[in-house]
Parts: sequence; C-alpha cells; structure tokens
Amino acid sequence: MSHSGQCLCFPFFRRGIEGGSNRPEPRIVTASVRIIGIDPGSRVTGWGIIETSGRDYIHIANGCLRLGDGPFDQRLRALFEGLQALVAEHAPQEAALEDVFMNKNAMSALKLGQARGAALAAVACLHLPVAAYSPAKVKQSIVGNGRAEKEQVNHMVRVLLNLTKAPQADAADALGVAISHAHWRASPASRLDAMIAQADAKVAQQ
Repeated sequence: MSHSGQCLCFPFFRRGIEGGSNRPEPRIVTASVRIIGIDPGSRVTGWGIIETSGRDYIHIANGCLRLGDGPFDQRLRALFEGLQALVAEHAPQEAALEDVFMNKNAMSALKLGQARGAALAAVACLHLPVAAYSPAKVKQSIVGNGRAEKEQVNHMVRVLLNLTKAPQADAADALGVAISHAHWRASPASRLDAMIAQADAKVAQQ
C-alpha cells in the first residue's frame, strides 16, 4: 500500500545533553506512528515517510529536496523551509536522521554537517522527537548486515514497503532510515525504556 512522493522537518536531539544518547524520548509502542526519515545533503536531501505499528510498515510518501548550486546559505534555508513544509503537509510524529560519516574531504564533511544541522533545526522547531542512525546501523536493521551494499538496502526497502517502483537513491536512503527507526522503537529495549521514562515522569510529578 503506497502513496505519493514529496519533502520535510523535527525536535530535541539528546546526544551530548547530560551524557544522553542520540535516541529520542522513548515511547510505548501501541497505535501506529508516522515517521519521517531524512538523508541530509547540501545539494540533494532525501526524505521518506512511513507509518508503522510494530513490525508493519506502510509507505506514505517520498522524494528529494533539490537545493541547487546557489549560495550555500540559501541552500541551507531552502533545506530548512522545505523540511518544515513537508512536516506541515504530512504530519509525521517522529523523525529519524542519518548520521554523518567521516569524509576524507574536510570541506565536504563540513558542508554535510551544516546541512544536517539545518535539517535538525527544522524539525526541532516543530517539536518532533528525532533519532539518528549510522549508515551501518541502517544496513544492519534492514538487511541484517552492517556492511551490506547500497543496492541490497534499496532492494529491501522496496520489498518491505511493497513499492512497485524504485525510489530515487536519496529518497530510498531516507526511507531506510525511517524503517530503521521503526525497527528500533518496536524492540523490547525500546518498550522497557518507555516504561522507565513513564515511571520517572510520575515520580517527578509527585
């Protein structure tokens, strides 16, 4: 079951905050949840939206924000505004982002980090919980092998979402990130974290 393709935004990222992890505030997995996955880039940013309840995934939309070759600050602005427009249109409840991997080219790594920062800020301003996953973790979640080839991951994304047509490469990567987040939040460890967080919240209110 699939829908159309398009662009989007997210909330608090906990890495570095009082020694917290990069996972969002845990929640009990009950009803379906809509997730936006983001594969940030300084020229092209892929995005993909799915709904999940447990281990079931439904494709909602996917696409790419094409930022062009203009001034870098304007590309970041287009990325920020494009993601926010996508969130407003598709109303995801959580966001997941692909982590930046080390690049031998320092300037390329810096620009990618800045694009990732713009994406984080865009969704954070809209109060979405956001998680980050390394490329290896995404591959492990989808294929079962953290060193899987990109083609293997894209193939499994098509299979898991029952897509008749292959998404664009960057959009497929973003859908993979969304599926990885859905996989994590349905895990026993996630449910335990959510129960502990709820218990802590009740104690704090007393």
